Amino acid sequence: MALAALIWDVDGTLVDNEERHRQAFNDTFAAHGLPWHWDEACYAELLGITGGRERIALYARSYDKARADGAGFDAFVRRLHVDKTRRYGELLAAGVTLRPGVARLIAEARAAGLSQAIATTTSRVNVERLLEQTLGPAALETFACVATGESVTHKKPAPDLYLAALDGLGLPPTACLAIEDTGLGLQAARAAGLATLITVSRYSGEDDFTGALAVVEALGEPDAPCRARAGTLHGKPCVDLDLMRLWHDQSIQNN
Repeated sequence: MALAALIWDVDGTLVDNEERHRQAFNDTFAAHGLPWHWDEACYAELLGITGGRERIALYARSYDKARADGAGFDAFVRRLHVDKTRRYGELLAAGVTLRPGVARLIAEARAAGLSQAIATTTSRVNVERLLEQTLGPAALETFACVATGESVTHKKPAPDLYLAALDGLGLPPTACLAIEDTGLGLQAARAAGLATLITVSRYSGEDDFTGALAVVEALGEPDAPCRARAGTLHGKPCVDLDLMRLWHDQSIQNN
């Protein structure tokens, strides 16, 4: 079956923005008078669970048990996350850029008539802000489906987000290819039956990427070649649509 669609993760894949998320969390904690601070090591550990509310709750239960056991904890976590989302949006408004090769590959797929979708645990408002900041006010029109953390019960590594994206596209997994940056994202995509390309991000370099089509440092550009950690670029300087089709065809043949 020919490649008909690309399904994109967002955080770490479209943009390497986890540091903005970390800053927004810490700014929120300080504003609410909490004695919490997530350094890079702590945040890297918390990325082992998907979803901002889930990370806040996990951290509190581990390091502030009295607060976590108190009345109204769930509502408190929701308020914190709403404030964190607002602060993250302000950081995006100050300027954000797509990772190398992302805009080019999105444009190549659009020009070739491929469908595209988003599958991300982040909130829809974050996705909309990021796409508008990087691809312009009409960016959402590029994506036939935007599946976000609010639209599913179980987040990655469960396959629900990718299954929702496939449903929105109206395509079987064998007609699609996912682009992810983390081991948890890879597990989610593979559980939905999707061949998956990994583009490593700041916090995901030590993840287990077993089962990926290929693992690259970035998608790259013709004048700024990418490097493959696993798999082969077949002589290409960067990941382009022809290479994606080749990888996809090989995955179909091997299954």
